[in-house]
Amino acid sequence: MKAIVLQRSQEAKIEFTEVPKPVCGSEEVLIRVKAAALNHRDEWSRKGLYPNLVEGTVLGSDCAGIVETVGASVNPVFLGKEVVVNPASNWGDNPLAQDKNFEILGMPRNGTFAEYLAVSVDRIHPKPRHLTWEEAAALPLAGLTAYRALVVQGQLKQREKVLVTGIGGGVAQFAMQFALALGANCYVSSSSEEKRQAALRLGASGAFDYGSIPWSVEALEKTGGMDLIIDGAAGDTLSQLMAVAKPGARLVFYGATRGNPSQLDMRKLFWNQLRLIGTTMGTDEDFSAMLSLVNSKQLTPVVDQVFPLADAEKAFDRMRAGDQFGKLVLIP
Repeated sequence: MKAIVLQRSQEAKIEFTEVPKPVCGSEEVLIRVKAAALNHRDEWSRKGLYPNLVEGTVLGSDCAGIVETVGASVNPVFLGKEVVVNPASNWGDNPLAQDKNFEILGMPRNGTFAEYLAVSVDRIHPKPRHLTWEEAAALPLAGLTAYRALVVQGQLKQREKVLVTGIGGGVAQFAMQFALALGANCYVSSSSEEKRQAALRLGASGAFDYGSIPWSVEALEKTGGMDLIIDGAAGDTLSQLMAVAKPGARLVFYGATRGNPSQLDMRKLFWNQLRLIGTTMGTDEDFSAMLSLVNSKQLTPVVDQVFPLADAEKAFDRMRAGDQFGKLVLIP
């Protein structure tokens, strides 16, 4: 079968090549992949920035497809089912944080950028019927991460003011959609005027240019401060986020693309009784709850662009440039 594998000896660091078609184990299903979506971890693997990289691994964490074969111990009722895959496994028994054995499809285990995928039957869920293959494939990893950040860790309440930073990326896009669906007033930030306008068209209450100085003053004046902030950048933007947070606000971080902050205003932190909260992916229960929200509210993921699997390098390059608004999807 054709697949996209990590091959750092190549100039592109990835390769469209032939790999063996997977054979499902007794408790697995074999899925014919209809669509798969990129995440930043795929590009980080390409850059060599992800831990424990294994050359030749099929990349990709997200997909939607059709169950083509079932293992010996799997109920044949799953044959022919249209499904999405939960890319996270081995969370463990503690709902507060993942176990040391937690892993995500696409590294070190072969992932979804291929014509077929074999996974444990407990990783599959019915594809939301209102979504196309491309939209369904866009959902799993970023949707799960956004849901846990917003609802589980962030404890979002109706009518609260939420700031989602870096709008345009997958997690940020879902965090905005989920916040709006749950009755919050959602604000966004981006250095791109085009992305800010796109977010406003989707229902954001306001959009701020974090490239302007000091954007936090404008945001505070216009909103009175945020109850909840969802951020994937961290770095020295942390001080600006703390500046727009109401006393008692929660700041939830799902990434640190800008690295560690050079300083932390501890007086503002303790005097305003702010809460800095980390999050990543989510439990199986979080995934089911996220799908339930998508189905009940008939939410539709934003797909930026669709590429043939053979043109995956173009999709990776678009992600590297940061030009996308929504998810980048591959079609085998």
